Amino acid sequence: MNAFATSSPTRVLDHPGLWNHPVERQGRVRALSTGWPSLDTKLPGGGWPQGALSEILFEHGGLGELDLVMPALASLTQDHRRVIFVAPPDISYSAALAAAGVDTRFLHEIHAGSTEAAWTMEQCLRSGCCGAVIGWLPDADYRSLRRVQLAAESGDACAIVFRPAAHAPFNSPASLRIKVSNSDEATYVDVLKSRELPTTTAPLLRMRA
Repeated sequence: MNAFATSSPTRVLDHPGLWNHPVERQGRVRALSTGWPSLDTKLPGGGWPQGALSEILFEHGGLGELDLVMPALASLTQDHRRVIFVAPPDISYSAALAAAGVDTRFLHEIHAGSTEAAWTMEQCLRSGCCGAVIGWLPDADYRSLRRVQLAAESGDACAIVFRPAAHAPFNSPASLRIKVSNSDEATYVDVLKSRELPTTTAPLLRMRA
């Protein structure tokens, strides 16, 4: 009879003839829920990574892209955590913020030119006093985005940048990259890059009707 057959699991694992291969445990990803369950299930940690940069690439701008981050912004501001918009488009969105439950007392805007927006995000993130910094950086290069990524790590904040979908084919230092598109009166999200998950060709996620 095999000597292992009648041994308890503990005794088997302690047997001198059995070599235990060390298993590396994957670090837990800290994340802020997006508020969209169908998207959270596709992201490491179940949401927007904290202490990291997320890049949202959109086909059509005009603040509709904010729908994707509204639930997270509402959660942060209701917890009295500061959110900063950097270089937002000059479009009124106060009604949409209120409807989403965002406490605007903890929401601040900084209007910066295209050459200053990335630097402004970097300084806000490094301050360590922001829950999230959201920026519109259509012209930022890789180096600028890398500095934003490092600043997010330093300040342990959630950094999100909006950029045109034309940037999708190019490399980015962002930990998470997603593409947003609209079709048939619905918003779809395609996860293009996530450092903690393998590349997937899964169908787009339908976020809302």
